This record gives sequence, C-alpha cells and structure tokens, in this order.
Amino acid sequence: MALAVEQSINTSNVLCVILGGGAGKRLFPLTRDRAKPAVPLAGKYRLVDVPISNCINSNFRRIYLLTQYNSVSLHRHILQSYNFDPFSGGFVEILAAEQTPTDSSWYQGTADAVRKNLVHFMHHDFEYLLILSGDQLYRMDFRDVIAQHVETGAEVTIATKPVQRTEAPQLGIMQIDDDRRIRRFVEKPTDPRLLDEVRLPEESLSVLGIKDAREAYLASMGIYVFNRDILRPLLANDLTDFGKHVIPMAIQKYRVFAYVFQGYWEDIGTIRSFFEANLDAASELPKFNFYDMTAPIFTRARFLPSSKVNSAHIERALISEGCIINGARIVDSVIGLRSIVESGSYLRRVVAMGCDYYETPESVEASIRSGRPRIGIGKNTHIENAIIDKNARIGDNVVITPEGKPENLDHELYYIRDGIVIIPRDGVVPHGTII
Repeated sequence: MALAVEQSINTSNVLCVILGGGAGKRLFPLTRDRAKPAVPLAGKYRLVDVPISNCINSNFRRIYLLTQYNSVSLHRHILQSYNFDPFSGGFVEILAAEQTPTDSSWYQGTADAVRKNLVHFMHHDFEYLLILSGDQLYRMDFRDVIAQHVETGAEVTIATKPVQRTEAPQLGIMQIDDDRRIRRFVEKPTDPRLLDEVRLPEESLSVLGIKDAREAYLASMGIYVFNRDILRPLLANDLTDFGKHVIPMAIQKYRVFAYVFQGYWEDIGTIRSFFEANLDAASELPKFNFYDMTAPIFTRARFLPSSKVNSAHIERALISEGCIINGARIVDSVIGLRSIVESGSYLRRVVAMGCDYYETPESVEASIRSGRPRIGIGKNTHIENAIIDKNARIGDNVVITPEGKPENLDHELYYIRDGIVIIPRDGVVPHGTII
C-alpha cells in the first residue's frame, strides 16, 4: 500500500471481529475434534492464522475471535501464538458463546454472534467494525477496504471477488451501479435468467480492472465493514445470518458498497477445497505465496529442530520443522510438524498434518512389542490422495488410496470425502492394511 494511503487511515478507529464458524460439517472429520479455524494448514499454520495475520499486517491490532464449537484447540493456539506487548494496545481476545441472565441460547448464526457481543465491542472506541471469516485463504490489506469505505461515504462495505458463471450458483452475488453501490443481492442464483440479470455489464469490467471477461459476477467474500452508529439498529431484530438476512435488508436501508478484490481467495469450506489449497502450497508456483515476507502469515513459534532427511527422493513438497524422513519418496505433498516417514514408503498427493509430540523411546518400544504402529508413517507404505490427520499411526506395508472406492464413505479406520481418504486424528492403521 502507498505510504500516503496508509497515513490517511487511522487504524486505531477499526475493531476487528473474526467469526469462528459453526460445526464445520463439510470439513468433517477434520472438524470432529476441532473448530474450522483450528484446522492445520500448509504444514505449520492454522486457518485462523490467515485473517489474524491480515489484520496485523494492516496494522489493525484489536482483534476479537468469536468461538463456539470444539473450541479448546483453537483457544490454546490463540493463547500460545498472539501476545502483544503491553505498550501497543493490541490484543487477540477470544469471546466464547456464553449464557447470560437474559439469554441462554448459543450463537444462531453470524449476525446473532455479533449481536450477542455488541455489549463487549461497544466498550471500545472505534468508528468501523471489520468482520472476517476464520476459514478463508487470502492476503488482503484491509486499509484499502477502509479507505474506500471512507471515500464513498459508505455505511456498509462488502468485499467482493469477480467469479465465473459456473461458480456463481454456490455464492452470494452482488449487483452494483456505476459508483459501486450495491443495488441487489442474490443468494446462490441458479436460474439462468437471474444469472443473466446479475452479470456485470461489459463496460463495467474495464472500469473495475477485471481482465478476464469470464469473471463477470461479483461474489461476496464474507468480509464486511460496518459503521459503528448503524450496528445497533442493523441488529435490532432476530435475523441470524449476515449473508442470508442482514445484508439484503441493509441494501434497502443503508449505503452499501462493494470493494472489488482480485487477488487469490479460497473459501476452505470442503474437504476438496482444503486438500487442493494445501497441495497448491507445495507446487512450484503456488497461487498463494507463503514466502511473501512483505505480509507474512504468523503462527505459533514452536522452536523445533530442523527437519532431517536421510536418503529421500522429494519432488514438489513442503517439509515442516522437526520431521525425520528415512529413505522415502514424497511427491506433491505437504508434510506437517514432527512427521516421521520411514524407509521404502511412497507418498503422492498427501497432506500429512504431523504430530503434536515425539514418542519417547519407551513408547516406541512398547508399540513394537504389542505390534502396534508407532506414530508416523511406517516402512514400505504406499499412500495417494489422502489426508493424514495429527498423531496418526500408519503401519508398515500399508496401502491407502481412494481408487475404486465411493466418493464418500465411513469406515472404522478411515473416511472418504470428495474422493479423498482421510485418516482421522489419533487414527491407527495396523501393519499390512490395504485401504
């Protein structure tokens, strides 16, 4: 961002709220024991690190995280990762769903979660509330969003992304006028005539700087800016969700504008999108660059030893800290923290989330005596198109592949979702198993 723009934005006037999400059913079984924002990403991060890092890099340092489902590991990660010095005035604070004398219900949706926490937000001095999702992968300087919000005199600004017609039926689509003011919002349009109506006119594409003529629909990114003074009247109702309920109503009553973002953005909402986003991070030219140190992605500092690779063949892979790889072949894969991969094993298109700890020699010896695999991936094991969740024990001479199996399947040892095999957290696959 240009220095002049940065100086024109008073970042202390912005309060950030990250929504922890619901039960995350589409990411099951990765969300069986954790909240969506706590799902590991690209070997060493968590999904929640992305919006928090975007806030920090934008110099917005007052951040609330609203949580409800399976929140223990998410709380632990936040407490261990984000501690500002006492002189900065910054914080990353968790607001868990709570019962009060006047309301004993859980969060019923995104808008309801914000409504129930207005009492906490209003204690702060701020002009703009920035609301973010906790399960998206993107890099954005939020100062640009606030600058446009101020310049247009908006009361609400919605970040949008140009998408193609094939993507539009899965998203909330905005129709704007020449000033970028939103005049219409359509949730997941499928009718061809309706899609024709909300398509951006050709003359608008060049004005907005959209180079690909196929990307003629503006989809909501679930990123919102609200003026402080409209929060109470906007939420003085029983509407539960921003995208489905509050935003369509706000368009009729307030000045609602679209901010058009054209960088990489991925909603990590399904097993397939999560899997492909991770594998892309291991590609030669990834769409999202974790190596961009002008706007780094922050996470917990773990102080692990360097990874040790003993006579391995590795192509297009991310190898996180603390791993030990012995004579394995790894292709197009992500290897998470503290992973152990034994000799003769072959991993292709695998997202291995690693381990939370190293086994003691006594524990390894006890596993050998009992015939139970040790933590990690054993010898001469073949794994393709799979996600191996944390602390899994994969034995020797195991074969794991979704080939020839249904797109979705539940088994006592594994799950298949979107054609991808998932070994759950703490799962055990005995020696010689063929999946």
